[in-house]
This record gives sequence, structure tokens and C-alpha cells, in this order.
Amino acid sequence: MQNFTFYNPTKLIFGKGQLDQLKNEVPLYGKKILVVYGGGSIKRNGLYDEVMAQLNEIGAEVFELSGVEPNPRISTVRKGVEICKKEGIDFLLAVGGGSVIDCTKAIAAGAKYDGDAWDLVIKKAFASEALPFGTVLTLAATGSEMNAGSVITNWETNEKHGWGSPVTFPKFSILDPVNTFTVPRDQTVYGIVDMMSHVLEHYFHLEENTDFQDRMCESLLITIMETAPKLLEDLESYEHRAVILYSGTMALNGILNMGYRGDWATHNIEHAVSAVYDIPHGGGLAILFPNWMKHNLHVKPERFKQLAVRVFNVDPADKTDEEAALEGIGKLREFWNSIGAPSRLADYDIDNSKLELMADKATVNGEFGNFTKLNHEDVMAIYKASL
Repeated sequence: MQNFTFYNPTKLIFGKGQLDQLKNEVPLYGKKILVVYGGGSIKRNGLYDEVMAQLNEIGAEVFELSGVEPNPRISTVRKGVEICKKEGIDFLLAVGGGSVIDCTKAIAAGAKYDGDAWDLVIKKAFASEALPFGTVLTLAATGSEMNAGSVITNWETNEKHGWGSPVTFPKFSILDPVNTFTVPRDQTVYGIVDMMSHVLEHYFHLEENTDFQDRMCESLLITIMETAPKLLEDLESYEHRAVILYSGTMALNGILNMGYRGDWATHNIEHAVSAVYDIPHGGGLAILFPNWMKHNLHVKPERFKQLAVRVFNVDPADKTDEEAALEGIGKLREFWNSIGAPSRLADYDIDNSKLELMADKATVNGEFGNFTKLNHEDVMAIYKASL
């Protein structure tokens, strides 16, 4: 286990009816509020009206930025930055899922930066300041509600990059499972895959003496896998929505990975796919992750075996580490298939015509991955196995 310092300043406000906390939290930061949201589902389900009623009650001057994309684009970030600078915005409120929150983080940092916000995303510049912001979460998936990370797409150049800064933690996040009741089945599935992938990214590392962290990761995966089928049978179950919502937050708020750094190569590989084809992030991860696992099984087969035995109940008797590991990888694929996740790039009509382009984008900064380094040839092999 490496030395570490844990820091997470986000106030998590969880449970039914907690939207009322808006009128206590927002006034701490000012009166001019930019509300950021997506395609309008919050208007259809009534959440928009509830949020506006709270803001009106505290006398806030409200501005709006709607239309944030599922893979949020730098063009939308720039619109938000322009509003913030022109109107002197004090505070941003993201009402939506991870894409809306990621976009809001980029706006908050871009509003305090003299250049183009894309500089921050590609790490040409570092975000040392940001406007304060909070979130009202409507989708269990990314964990962006309690971390500092953000992923932004430049559709003009087909680039998609993750970035972050200590100044881009939300000040608070309100998580009411009721606000996820109207999330469609497919988006619910993508969110489940995404949060499981976050745990798996943590799990594959090379540090020793991480027994407790391993057990936390394993227990979270088991909990998600036990709950997901029940939720998909009853999409308006408060109990099941609550478990999945909390699981998504815990998967990527820094608690699971104290003392080590996970791999994160599969996310990079997927970002290149959705930068070119604009597919759902969770769908891309479902396709790619098992193939990343098979490709890198040789690095530390005993770790893959441990996952197979502890999480997927593989009987290791009379099996090599590799055999037990492959059985576990197969069970992961079976589970994701069982809940309706895609398993091939062909499920999104993706063929081999742009594999080189995607591999170029994935390796634009050279080899990557913390469990093992992947080069262009490795990425191509994983893409080909995923066709």
C-alpha cells in the first residue's frame, strides 16, 4: 500500500425529500445562479419546477443552460462559460446525471480561466480556480457527484478526455432516489455497467497489502449484482434505486482506492470509441472491459482468479489461475448480457473501418494504463476482439 492523503470536501445529502436542502445550501454562495441541465427530462418529470420553486423561495436570480449532451461537448461548455462571465454568476447548479455534472465542472473552471476551457481539458493549463457549484443527481452511474473528475468531448476534432482539479469538487450533492425513478431501462443498465467498471478499474493494480480495499471493491460489486436484476424488474422501487444510487457514488469518490492507483486503461480505450461514434459510455465499457481483462490476464493471473472466486463464485478446484480467471471473466460477460448490456461493437453498427483511427486517439499521449502499459498494437487487439 502506498502512502496517501484522502481529500473529499463534497457534502453528500442523501434520501427522500432532500431537495428541500437547496434553500439552505445555495444561499451560502450567492444570488446569481446558473442552472445546467440536459435534454428536458427534468421538465417532464417535474423536477425542474421543484428546483425553480426552491430557488425562487430564496430570491435567486436564475439563468439557464439546457441541452447538455450525453457525451458533454466543449461547445456547450463554452456557452456556459460565456453566460458566467457576462452575467457575473455566483454559483452553478447541475441538475442531471454525470454528463451534466461533468459539463458544469468544466464551466465552473472555465469561468475563472482567461483562455479557452478546452485548454483545461487537454491539460495545456491547470484549473487553479473555479466557481462553486452543487448538484442534484438524477442518474446513478458516473460518481461525478462526489469527485473532481470530468470527461469532455470535442466533437469537431473527435477527441474525448478526462481531466480534473482539486477545485472541481461539488460543494454539495443532493441524491434523492425518487429522482431516478424515470430513468429508462437502457440508461439504468448503462449506469450499472459504468459503476461496476469504476470498481474494476480500481481493482486491477499492482500494489501489495490492499486486503481491505479489495474486500470493499468485491462487496460493492456483489451488492450491485444482487440488486441490479431486482431493480430492472421494478424501476420505481425506492429501495433498489437507493442501493444503486449510493453504489454509484461509492464506486468513484476516492474511498475504495486509498493507497493505490487503479488501471483506467479501459476508460481511455472507450473514450476513443465514443469520441468517434458518440455511443453510450456504459455500453462501450460493457463491450470492451472483458476483452481488456482477457488481453491482460497474463500480467497477474492470481488477481483475476481472486475476483473470479470471491465475486463470481468460481470453484478454483483443479483449475489453474488462468482457467479460473477466464471462467470469472465469462461470468462477468454473462451478467452484463443478462441485464441487457451490449457485448460487441457490432451492436452499435461499428465495424473495423475506423479501428486505426480510434487506436490513434487512444494512444495520442503514448502508452497508458497503470496495471500494465498498453501501446497501439494492444489497443488494436482489444478493439478487434470486441468487433
